[in-house]
Amino acid sequence: MKIAFAACLVLGLFAPTLADQEPASSDPIAVLVGRLDVGQYKATIKGLTQFGDRRQGTDRNRAAVDWIEGQLKAYGCPTGRIRYEYKTPAPNQGRGRGRGENEAQGGGRLRGIRARTGVNTDPMKQPDETLRALNMQPAVDGPREEVYCTKLGTTHADEMYIVSGHMDGHGWGEAANDDGSGTALVMELARILSSSDVQTERTIRFALWNNEETGTNGARAYIEQRQALQGTRDEPKWLGLIQHDMMLFDHGMPRPDGTVSKEQRPEADVNIEFQSNSKMAAESQKLAWVLEAANQKYASDYPARVGRHMTNTDSGPFQDLIPAISLRENERGTEIGAGWDPQWHQPTDLYATYNDKDFLLGLNAAQTTLGAVAQLAGASLRR
Repeated sequence: MKIAFAACLVLGLFAPTLADQEPASSDPIAVLVGRLDVGQYKATIKGLTQFGDRRQGTDRNRAAVDWIEGQLKAYGCPTGRIRYEYKTPAPNQGRGRGRGENEAQGGGRLRGIRARTGVNTDPMKQPDETLRALNMQPAVDGPREEVYCTKLGTTHADEMYIVSGHMDGHGWGEAANDDGSGTALVMELARILSSSDVQTERTIRFALWNNEETGTNGARAYIEQRQALQGTRDEPKWLGLIQHDMMLFDHGMPRPDGTVSKEQRPEADVNIEFQSNSKMAAESQKLAWVLEAANQKYASDYPARVGRHMTNTDSGPFQDLIPAISLRENERGTEIGAGWDPQWHQPTDLYATYNDKDFLLGLNAAQTTLGAVAQLAGASLRR
């Protein structure tokens, strides 16, 4: 019943007469951004939390992949899957580039007050017995799957932008922010851009990676299987990748006692990051500024800030191949890594933890990406 109820929440799609109800605008991108709705965004995050922390290698993760695919199909976005094998690496085996914590690997220098961070592995720290039971099944090595869907371009279908987030989580919570918030954002963009009255000149792929928390294995599997196919009918040329990972919580630096404010800071913003020591740094920086400009034009409430220390998310495996950026609530290396988000990988990463301003910050990230991708892909409306 819980799954059915959540599905009903998210499948409450806009009526076919939506275009007729919208105010006339000479800017079709503004119309598309106007179709984003914070209530719909929250409902999608809520739908993801029914699967608990969605830890990779579990039945709840597999059920979440199926649910995501069902939603994307309901939006009219044709789906596909990447299948691969995952084996837990040996303790001395590194995770690879894009997962680094220090400055040499691109994380930036930690400054100011730091609070303890880490991954909760103690089920008893989750006081909700129902959620604790849902998250109890351990991960096992073996086959993995992840889903994507594709908006096919009209005049340049052989060129493609990838918009992505990761659907797996851990920590014995609901993974509502890390990364339900990014997954829901990508799904919302797929919903809007797959509408029957929307066309794009270039192709857009919406990818929901698995195994991010184990070392961006799902993104790496996609590259291994599909990079060489670029330029064929099966895989358009990759023009750029925009990753979304933790979109909701910007409450400021920890206090001297390690606690963080319960209220969003007045300076809250959307962080847009590229990696300055990557082979594609110049091109990635240009892409980042395209999103910053889209934020200025289309985001309703919160500004954007461009940073050069992209790390520890699924854009990392792409950063030497194509222009690749990530959007976040805070700078990953210097802020999240210093404890600015006490819910990170913890039992408190629950839907109920976040307030209206937090969800609105995530919506502003969606407005930012939608505005930019619609421009880059050449979106227009059929009337």
